[in-house]
Formats: sequence, structure tokens, C-alpha cells
Amino acid sequence: MRESQIFSVFNYPTLTWADFRHRLVGRWSAIVNQVSLQGTSYGPYSRAMVKICMEESFHQRQGYEIMVTLANGTTEQKEMAQDALNRWWWPSIMMFGPHDADSAHSNQSLKWKIKRESNDELRQKFIDKTVEQGEHIGLSFPDPDLKWNESSGHYEYGKINWDEFWNVVKGYGPGNKKRLAHHKDAHEEGSWVRQGAIAYAKKKRSIQKTA
Repeated sequence: MRESQIFSVFNYPTLTWADFRHRLVGRWSAIVNQVSLQGTSYGPYSRAMVKICMEESFHQRQGYEIMVTLANGTTEQKEMAQDALNRWWWPSIMMFGPHDADSAHSNQSLKWKIKRESNDELRQKFIDKTVEQGEHIGLSFPDPDLKWNESSGHYEYGKINWDEFWNVVKGYGPGNKKRLAHHKDAHEEGSWVRQGAIAYAKKKRSIQKTA
């Protein structure tokens, strides 16, 4: 079986209720990407993205409402919200993939119009929108270099830890082993369902042949 080579927020542990919300920040990362893909040159994928974006937008709004509640809650809830943002901010930014200059496939995908915007363009959209939302509810972002650039109309941000990114891609992230072990256990424990379905299909074919 081919091993998947992806960067995913699901390879990070969920420690608190606030972490669940920040998993939904990852959803917002996905939405930024998916909205752009509504204009992809591959028609079936483009049409599917319309429905997917509607569903993902619900999850993103749900996550933001949770964070608003925590940020306006007790001292402990506010601290929980901030702690989760501190841990999830950089992984969420990494989800857009390597910088354009370091991406192996981005230029070709843009040439064929499979992608409509580059990794860095999508990342910038995400940062601009998310920082605005976070600061509105009183949260701070774990990036000392994060600042608004009046000339460009965008936020500038610090250096991304690409070693962490590639470690997760290669299967060495903080939650990779646990996640894969869970999937393997679920596959093995569900073998009786597959065996039953195979037995039923064989029996059905046998009956049809003798009918």
C-alpha cells in the first residue's frame, strides 16, 4: 500500500476543548484553498468544490463561535483559547505547503490552471483574514514578526519552521504514529464486516447460478 505524503493538522494532538476549535482553523485553511479550486480547470472537481465549500464554511463558523465564547469567558477559558492558538497557528500556516520557490508541483499546476493561486498567495489570504478575526476577540498571535504593512495591504509574518513541516510529511510528527495506529486497529477490528460482506456476496452469486 502506498504511504501518503501529506501535511495534516490531524498529525498533531488535541489536548483541550480549545484545540478542537483550532482544528477548525485548519478547516479555514482548507476553505481558502477550496474556494480557489472552484475555478480549477478540471470541471468535476470544480463543481464538487461548490458543495464542499458550503459544508466546510459551516464548520469554520462553528469553530469561530466556539473561540469567541472562550475568549469572552472566564480567565481559564481565555488562557485555554490563547494556549491553543499558540500551538496551532504555525501548523495551520504550514498547511498551504512550501513557499512557491520551493514547491515541486505548484508552477505546473498553475500552468495547467489546476491551481488558480499559488501556495504563498493562499497563505497570505489566510493570514490576513485570520489575524483580523483573532485580534477582534482579543487573542494575540505567536509571531513576533507579525505586523501590518500599509504599503502592501497585507500582514508580514515570520520565518516558518520547514523542518517541522517535512518531519510531519515524512511521518515523524507528534501525532503521526498514534493516528496511523488508530487507523490500523480500526481496519483490523472491522475485518469481520468485510468478511461477512464477502461471504454474503459469494452466497448470493451461488444462488443466482443455481436459479
